[in-house]
Amino acid sequence: MANYKNLPAMTPEGGMNRYMQDIRKFPLLEPEEEYMLAKAWVDKQDTKAAHRMVTSHLRLAAKIAMGYRGYGLPQAEVISEANVGLMQAVKRFDPERGFRLATYAMWWIRASIQEYILRSWSLVKMGTTSGQKKLFFNLRKAKARIGALEEGDLRPENVKRIATDLGVTETEVISMNRRMAGGDASLNATVGSDGEGTMQWQDWLEDEDADQAGDYEARDELDARRELLAQSMDVLNDREKDILTQRRLSEKPITLEDLSGQYNVSRERIRQIEVRAFEKLQQKMRELAREKGMLATV
Repeated sequence: MANYKNLPAMTPEGGMNRYMQDIRKFPLLEPEEEYMLAKAWVDKQDTKAAHRMVTSHLRLAAKIAMGYRGYGLPQAEVISEANVGLMQAVKRFDPERGFRLATYAMWWIRASIQEYILRSWSLVKMGTTSGQKKLFFNLRKAKARIGALEEGDLRPENVKRIATDLGVTETEVISMNRRMAGGDASLNATVGSDGEGTMQWQDWLEDEDADQAGDYEARDELDARRELLAQSMDVLNDREKDILTQRRLSEKPITLEDLSGQYNVSRERIRQIEVRAFEKLQQKMRELAREKGMLATV
């Protein structure tokens, strides 16, 4: 693929405002132009064509990334992960299938962001019950549907409606909403480090055709991941399972120092085992996903 080190990056000096300005400099592609660039990449591995397809869709990646701004994670990193998903989409895009790159890329962008979120939040932090896990990825959409995105503590009638819509308890709705509220922000907020910007977030985001988004409504990605995770753990030996569980899936992750004492090996050896186990687990999940036709969710 092209050298993506040349893509605009968010820096502490420039921040989100500068990044949004930079990516708006790249023109959107007309259908025929997009097709020809995609063919150049598929047929000739033309990295310049691939780079143009990526840069022309950076606004789409940023728009989708903004939808995950309520998870309390650095926005620059979420956007970076969105861009990784976009690159994967361009790499695999088949222009002969008759749909636009934006439609196809949505799945890869979401999957990349969600993988980052799941790496950053342990399963326990997201919640231990099926209902809590469902809430983690669906609460914001549920709030948006009833016009409650700007509420702090939800009104009782809204709590009841969300609980009914998602099939969870009202207590779970209240708890998850409070846990996620800290990192939330409005698309109506102005852009600028001192709050004096004149542009709003939504002004930077290019609207996509509604029918494209509607064709690819998000499935219950988290449930699919949980099933894949449970099936994939068998690829690990007992020591790998124990170390990975204690390091990444525990409510209070244990330190490398403590694990090195348990296994009488160095901290670096524990770290190596953890990294290797995670890589094996991801590979197994991808293999199972391909078999189930769920590759875009992993």
